[in-house]
This record gives sequence, C-alpha cells and structure tokens, in this order.
Amino acid sequence: MYREITERLKKWKTKKNRKPLVLTGVRQCGKTYIIKDFGKNEFPDVAYFMFEKNARLQAVFEMDYDTKRILSELDLICGHKIEAGKTLVIFDEIQACPDAIASLKFFCEECRELHIIAAGSLLGVEIGKENISFPVGKVDRMQMYPMNFREFLIAVGYGELVKKASEMHKDSELSELYTIPLERELRNFYYVGGMPEAVGEWVEDHSVSDVDEIQRGLLDGYENDFSKHAPTAEVPRLRLLYKSIPEQLAKENNKFVFSHVKESARAKEFENSLSWLFDAGLAYKLCLVENPSLPLSMYADDSYFKLYMSDVGLLRCRTKVPYNDLIEWRSDSVYARFRGAFTENFVLTELLSYGIEPYFWRSGNSAEVDFLFENDGRAIPLEAKAEIRTKAQSYRSYCKKYHPTLGFRVSFKNVGINTIEDTESVSLPLYMLWNISKYLS
Repeated sequence: MYREITERLKKWKTKKNRKPLVLTGVRQCGKTYIIKDFGKNEFPDVAYFMFEKNARLQAVFEMDYDTKRILSELDLICGHKIEAGKTLVIFDEIQACPDAIASLKFFCEECRELHIIAAGSLLGVEIGKENISFPVGKVDRMQMYPMNFREFLIAVGYGELVKKASEMHKDSELSELYTIPLERELRNFYYVGGMPEAVGEWVEDHSVSDVDEIQRGLLDGYENDFSKHAPTAEVPRLRLLYKSIPEQLAKENNKFVFSHVKESARAKEFENSLSWLFDAGLAYKLCLVENPSLPLSMYADDSYFKLYMSDVGLLRCRTKVPYNDLIEWRSDSVYARFRGAFTENFVLTELLSYGIEPYFWRSGNSAEVDFLFENDGRAIPLEAKAEIRTKAQSYRSYCKKYHPTLGFRVSFKNVGINTIEDTESVSLPLYMLWNISKYLS
C-alpha cells in the first residue's frame, strides 16, 4: 500500500548531512513493511536485522562500539558484505538491545555514509527510559502514523480521484462526482481507520465483521503490551486511562478529567502512565492555548488538555458504534453523541500526519476553537463540525478578537472561501482536509 512517508524517506536518503534514522510510531502502523519496501525499491541491497529474541545479534553490540568490528560481524550474520551507498541497514525491534541504540552515535560519527534505519514497536517507550543511552543529536528522527484518509482513498482505488481533486483550483466547489464518493469513503474510514491490517482486509473483502475482529485484536494487543513492557505498578492505571478516552471525548466539555478515570484521582497519580501512552504512540494530547501568541508551544497549558486515540477506527471499535449507524449518523441514534468525538479525532490524526502540531483555544467558558496551529509566522484557527452546519460562534469570536489572516471551518459543507471579521475563512470538507497545504502556501 502507498504510504506518504516514503517520500520523506527518499529525502532522508539523499540528505547532505544524513544521520542514522530512528523511526517511531504506534505498533502495527506499518513501520517494518515500509522500510523494507523502501529498501527494496531504493537500494541495490538490504541488510535486515531483527533484534527481538536474537541473542546472537544482541551479543555483537555488547562487547564495544567499534563500528568496523560490528559491521564485520553483521556481514557474517546476514551472509553478504554491507557496503556504504549500496546497502540499507535495517535494525528492527532495536529497543530489545539498548547497546545497539547507543551504537548509532558511533555510526553517525564514523560511518556517516552508511544508510541505517532503526525501528521498533515500543521504541518510543524505551527511548524515554533513564537507563537508555540515547544518542541525542546523532540521529535523525521520524514519526510514522496509521494511514491517513488520502492514503486510504488510494488503497481503496480512488487514486485518480485524489489526483484530480488535488489539481482543482482552491476555491472551486466540488461536483457530486467528487462529493458523493468522498463523503461515503470518509464514513467508511471512520469505521475502518488507518491501521494497515484493517485497511487491507477492507480492500480485500469489505467485511465489516472481519475489520472489527482485527481492530479488537489490535486493542487487546496494546493492552497486553501494558503487562509485558510497562512497570507493574502502572498497568492498572494504563488500562483505566486508555479505556476512558472515548467516553471523555464524548462529553460536551471534553477536557480530560482524571476523576472521571478513577474517583478522586489526581494528575500526579497518572503522570507516568500518560507519558507511557504518548511514548507508545497510543494516545495524542491536545493542549490548551489561551494566548495565541507565537510560538504556541510557549503558551500551551500542559495541565489542561484533551486526549485522543491514535486511530479513528480504533476509537470506533472501542465505542462499538455499528457500521450502519456510522454511515447514516441518524440524530436519534444512541451513538449520536460520538459524532463530535469521531470528527475531532479524525481531524487531529490527519493534521499530525501532515506534520502539523495543533493545540486548542478556549476563552474561559464562553468560547472554544477546536484546533489552533502555527504556519509561516501565523496562528491559524480551525473549527471542526460533524455535519454540514458551519455556524461557529466561537470561531467568529476568535477572529474578532485576534484578527488572524487565515482560518478554516471543516465540515461536510462544500469548498468555499469567505471573510469573517476580516479573516479569510476557508470552508474545507472533512474529506478534503488532506488538501489543506494548498491554502497554507
């Protein structure tokens, strides 16, 4: 399946001051597949090393960090000579060997011409541990996410439609030739999500029950990881935190409240568990910004936040919303309260996949804008709505108060550009959010 990160890997390959690359991301998002595919298509040779449960391989790095010796022994293990400029070296599940992680510093300093990619299921968690000697400043880093909606569209056979929609003028309304299939496929995406195994099953058979079974297996696997890899004392808290995300998102005020996870709980009690979820890529944190000055990160309130799941399909599985209810979104459905949660989770994961780091804005209890992000020296508001209705009083209040030059209102409404309180406001369909870069340039 086509993944956009391949283009970033190609740029890394030809980067002038390239360093060994550390690729992180939630388990089962396709890291191993994509780096193997990248190696196959971009290099004459690939040397693949799997560290998990491989004592012989781990022993190579335990003696010292002599890169010449290490490469000589790796030659023996893979059965052929590793050549700089010709071979892509892949260190998979490298978190199983802390010494291999530390060795990346020496490969950077002594073998910069060698292409090395290190990846692992819970590499982000291992990097955060105090006893891990992580080579800060000596590696390039890249985060991989589940498939975004554009990648999903290409996988299900709408690549040509994506291409033509991308070529349209940015203020051109879309005809039903585009809106009908794109809206339908977005609702399908809300169900299937972007985990490659689930997408592959959907492409193959369009089986709702099989997709659900895959998603439940992934969620069970993540919870098993808690027991296997997290400190024992954190496991109960991790389970409580992870399971509470959908219900908290469905609240009208969906600020994450620890007492809703466990009665009388405080943030300090869950601090380490939250960090574990973030490092594992299982949850994303959206922090409050009340003063939208730049850089936004300097004004973010890390203690006031919303929590989202890494994939909208997994959110759907956790909420148990049936396929038909999701496709129709009837107002009288018992699941209607999740519409806003699905929309926000979708928008957040899409923005992250485009390299946009968002926050949200709130002014006391009177107004809130769902997303706020930086671009080209601007703070840009983005309001997300679950249906066609785009009247957003909070968005208007923000524009009136801060006068941004550009803002977005995303919903199922067609493309359009108008002016709200002197702000150029783009109406962008949720199913065309992947086209946001056209308006930012």
